[in-house]
Amino acid sequence: MKQKKQIGIARALSYYNYFPYYWGFFNHLGIEIVLSAPTTKKTLSQGSSLVVTETCLPIKIYVGHIVELVNKGIKKIFVPSIQSIAPKIYNCSKIRGLPDLIRNVVKGDFEIIEATLDKSEKNLGLYEFLKQAVKPFGITNEKLIKEASRAGFVVQNNFRVMMQQGLSFEEALKNAMEGKVVIAPKSEDSQGVIHIALVAHGYNIYDKKACMDIFKKLKNMGVVVHSAYQLTDGELQSGICALDTTPYWANQMEVTGCAGHYLKDNKIDGIITITAFGCGPDSLMIEDIKRKAKNFQKPLLNLSIDEHTGEAGFVTRLEAFCDMLFRNKRVKLSTQLDGEIQENTKTLSEITNVMSLGK
Repeated sequence: MKQKKQIGIARALSYYNYFPYYWGFFNHLGIEIVLSAPTTKKTLSQGSSLVVTETCLPIKIYVGHIVELVNKGIKKIFVPSIQSIAPKIYNCSKIRGLPDLIRNVVKGDFEIIEATLDKSEKNLGLYEFLKQAVKPFGITNEKLIKEASRAGFVVQNNFRVMMQQGLSFEEALKNAMEGKVVIAPKSEDSQGVIHIALVAHGYNIYDKKACMDIFKKLKNMGVVVHSAYQLTDGELQSGICALDTTPYWANQMEVTGCAGHYLKDNKIDGIITITAFGCGPDSLMIEDIKRKAKNFQKPLLNLSIDEHTGEAGFVTRLEAFCDMLFRNKRVKLSTQLDGEIQENTKTLSEITNVMSLGK
C-alpha cells in the first residue's frame, strides 16, 4: 500500500503570512497538509513548559503547536528557517533558529523538514527553499516544483486581494483555499464612527488566544479596524519612507510600514500597537513609532502581551482609549458643525443686506 504524503504545519508564526502559499504549493504536489488546531490555553501551557521563561509569547505558542502535531502522530513537520526575505533584511534570531529550538526541546518520533530561505546568501533563494521542503517526499523534479510554486502564488495573491478588500482573515483564507475570490461590499461609515489602525505582526493579532480576539472586541465597541493586511506593498513601502526609516527586520513592513501609512492617513483617529513582551525588534520599532506619532499628533496606545496578560486589564485599556477617541471625534464634529452654522449665518446675513439695499 502506497504511503500517504503528509506534512504537519503549525498554526503559528509564518502561518499567518505564508500559509495560503504553502497550501497551494503542497497541494499541487499531492502532499496533504495537517494543521494544528487554533491556539488554546493548553497549547500555550505546553509550549511554555519546554522553553526558558524569557522566551517571547509567539515562540512559546509555536512550540505548543509543534507538540500538538507530534501528539497527533504526524511524522514529517515543516519547521522552516526563514533567515532573510531580501538582501540584508533579516528575521529575529529566534525565528531564524526555529529548527534547532524544536530539535532540542520537543521529543518524539518525527522528522523536522528544515528548509532554509536566506536571500542574503547565494543559492538559498526561494526555489532552493522549496526543493529542501519536498526532498523528504522524494520530489526532485524542478519543473514540477516551479509549477507548484506558481500554484502557491495564485492562492497567496487571491488571499491578499480579499484581505485588502476588507474580508476577515478567516474568510479570505477559506475562500482562497477553495479557489474563490470574494469581494466584501463597501459599507457606509457614519460620521461618528472612529477608525483605528491595529499595528502588529499577523501572529499577534490574528491568533485569537494571543490577542484575546481584539478584532471582535473593537468591533463591539463600534470601531472600524484597519491593519497591514489591507495595504499594498507600495503603501507599506511609502509608510516606511514617511517615518524616514531604513528597513532591517524581515517583518518591519507590517509594523513600521503599516504605522507610517496610517499615521499620515487623516481618516485614522488613533493607533494601537500590540507587541510581545520581550521581543527585541518590536521594542525598537515601537519606540520609533511612538516618537513619530507625536509629530503627526495621532493618539497611540501600546499593548504588550504575554502568557500572563489578564483580559480584564486588557479590555479596560482598550475601552479607555476608544472612549477618548470618541470624545475627540465628538468635539471635532461639534467644532465643524459650529463653523458651518456660523458660515451659513454669515451668508444669510449678507443675502439679507443685499436684499435691503435693493429695496
